[in-house]
Amino acid sequence: MSLRAAVLGHPISHSKSPALHLAAYGRLEAGISYTAIDVTEELLPSFMRQIRNQPGWRGLSVTMPLKTAMLDQVDEVRGVARTLGVVNTVSFEDTGNGPRAIGSNTDVTGIVNALRHAGTRTAPSAVILGGGGTAASAVAALRELGTSTVQVFVRDASRTADVRGAADSLGVDLEIRPLAGAARPTAEADVVISTLPPRAADGLAAEIAALKTPTPGVLLDVAYDPWPSLVASVWQAGGGRVVPGLEMLLYQAVEQVRLFSRRGEDVNAAVIDVMCDAVGLARRAL
Repeated sequence: MSLRAAVLGHPISHSKSPALHLAAYGRLEAGISYTAIDVTEELLPSFMRQIRNQPGWRGLSVTMPLKTAMLDQVDEVRGVARTLGVVNTVSFEDTGNGPRAIGSNTDVTGIVNALRHAGTRTAPSAVILGGGGTAASAVAALRELGTSTVQVFVRDASRTADVRGAADSLGVDLEIRPLAGAARPTAEADVVISTLPPRAADGLAAEIAALKTPTPGVLLDVAYDPWPSLVASVWQAGGGRVVPGLEMLLYQAVEQVRLFSRRGEDVNAAVIDVMCDAVGLARRAL
């Protein structure tokens, strides 16, 4: 029986997940294919019904705009995904009565590892740009790093249910403000996590540049295409450390590969090396 996995989202053609996963499965000789499938929120229920009847599925990576919608399509939600109400990973477990779909969240681990690798200290002052599902994961990651208060800057205050819910569940105090006022607080923060879509932070980048002040903190820009983003370039010019979204994608993908391959301890440094090579990242130790 052929084994399968995929990344779901809309749009999805830009995804680097296939390159990361296929490199890992090739090194592991796991015999798992991995593709990108364009799925909208409206089509998600029918898609999930369809694949439940297809043998060989090991897992799904879930990206925007499906991370919240997937909650209703799985049989069980585990770990921090249950706390956040945000699923970026679905793994299938054999029960004897058909596969059981398990929802989890590896984004939090991806963010934590990316920030720690960049030298982030304990309890950093923090800014999150954007208020959706990835921002919710960012709140959880910052809580794990010891931060209890986070400033969140958004384009639309009416679309912050995900990040508010995460903060309430985790005991994190949020200060939600319009993106128009983000420049100075962003420039002064120890850690900034941008969850905005590509180019959505370009205006903010220009405002930060106009301040002509140092940006000494760490910026994790979840968007990775095109790269470098304007805000990443401005940040680096101000003296700060930039972590590309591709690095976060790597760290969260490592956890997915462990789940989908069912060979957790085998996903070692050699596997991570080939994953880095597949997307042009410098090698990372985990």
